[in-house]
Amino acid sequence: MPSTTTNGKVIFNEKISSGYPVPGKTVVYDESEQLDLSSVPLDGGFLVKTIVLSVDPYMRGLMSESPDVTGFALGSPTASYGIGRVLRSESPQLKTGDHVYGFLSHEQYSVHPSSSSLRKIEKSPELSWSTYLGAAGMPGLTAYSAWKEYALSTGKGLVAFVTAASGPVGSMVVQLAKADGYKVIASAGSDDKVEFTKKCGADVAFNYKTTSTADVLKEHGPIDLYWDNVGGQILETALAHANMCARFIECGMISSYNGESYGPKNLQLLYTKHITMYGFTVVNLEDKYRDDFLRTIPPKLVSGELQHMEYLLHGLDKVGEGILAVQKGVNRGKAVVVVAEE
Repeated sequence: MPSTTTNGKVIFNEKISSGYPVPGKTVVYDESEQLDLSSVPLDGGFLVKTIVLSVDPYMRGLMSESPDVTGFALGSPTASYGIGRVLRSESPQLKTGDHVYGFLSHEQYSVHPSSSSLRKIEKSPELSWSTYLGAAGMPGLTAYSAWKEYALSTGKGLVAFVTAASGPVGSMVVQLAKADGYKVIASAGSDDKVEFTKKCGADVAFNYKTTSTADVLKEHGPIDLYWDNVGGQILETALAHANMCARFIECGMISSYNGESYGPKNLQLLYTKHITMYGFTVVNLEDKYRDDFLRTIPPKLVSGELQHMEYLLHGLDKVGEGILAVQKGVNRGKAVVVVAEE
């Protein structure tokens, strides 16, 4: 391998009080560091070449000025789930050529201690590494683990409503709900995204920007299970059209990430309708469900039983562009930055 090389990085440059992140301002791409791959000290750890990086909605919160959030450190690389290849190793757990998965800094090369939380990963030959950041990775596991934990195992005669249903989490939820017998209502933000939710099996699919959510739920509800990725006024509408004893699974609230949060005005329905609301993050559930997920989901992706869609950007310098695309919802499918080939 080449010895001294440029180590490109995506640096967190400016916190955001409101509005969208700005590529080249909120984050900047920097190529000032030169790294000698053959001699950089490992101190018992290992050197990783970044292959692919995930871009996800939660990253906006890590850029906030809020004192309640421990986010990215100014002047340091941003980070997200990623996959890399071990170039050199002094760790007994990993050898040169192994692939690792976990939270990676946004730089082309990085050194990690032996105690790193990165874990070895192997993939199916029929799937790409990018898929292991989407349907076979954290977003897929998010959907799978919370669905198994909080949804009723049989949905026959029940109605599920899934928002942001064309995304990597929502589209997996649509398919899990259909497999369990639910009638599925799915909303998305463009007509082509609506078509993808239909491909995933949604019984009723609509563009929430051009069609009234309330009208759809009035006609096709009431809903027994609500998977919430957006919060805000749609959460309020879902509460209004929920059945008695409905379950609400709160996965995200992207409608409030880049502006003022909208608080539902009908929260009293939680008790008058005996609604149960579950909030979660995948870190609380992944240890319980990871092995079952990896046994179950990748083979179904290979066979085509499960559908997924990817939005690939090529080059580490495209991270800022990817973050903005995800926040504005212009990405079609799971956003992944392809940093390098093997």
